[in-house]
Amino acid sequence: MISFETEIEKFGEHGEKTGWTYILISCSLAEKLKPENKKSFRVKGLLDEIEISGMALIPMGNGDFILPLKAALRKKLRKEAGKKLRLTLEVDKSERKTDADLEICLENDENANSFFLSLAPSHRLYFSKWISEAKTIETKEIRILTTLKALRLHWDFGKMLREKKKLSP
Repeated sequence: MISFETEIEKFGEHGEKTGWTYILISCSLAEKLKPENKKSFRVKGLLDEIEISGMALIPMGNGDFILPLKAALRKKLRKEAGKKLRLTLEVDKSERKTDADLEICLENDENANSFFLSLAPSHRLYFSKWISEAKTIETKEIRILTTLKALRLHWDFGKMLREKKKLSP
């Protein structure tokens, strides 16, 4: 477990991360969490007094990582870039569960299920989390149907979103 205080940062022009708000986790701090690790991994803990879990630390090279802070979390924290934040973090070893409704639908679709199970667990989680985060039943149903169609076509999550965007007006 690590505890430290740092400033919230925001990328300017930085490729796909342009505009992201994040916390920098230095190489020395990341090494205390997960020694000799260079890949993304999940953490849990506290940001000020807000409990978090399942958030990914993303490698940035030279051993440093970032912890992206979505707008909803920043709103809870009532903080933006430039503000100080107190963190207490540890590796989150909890098992990620597939959305129950998606599991039921996959049981009835052998082709989609077969491709879904061939994906890395972290990639399966993209689909599941996207479905679980739907705010209405109607949105959840649409997301499940979109996911099943994508899986039947052997599309990963990114390809599904790109194709979905192409079809949007």
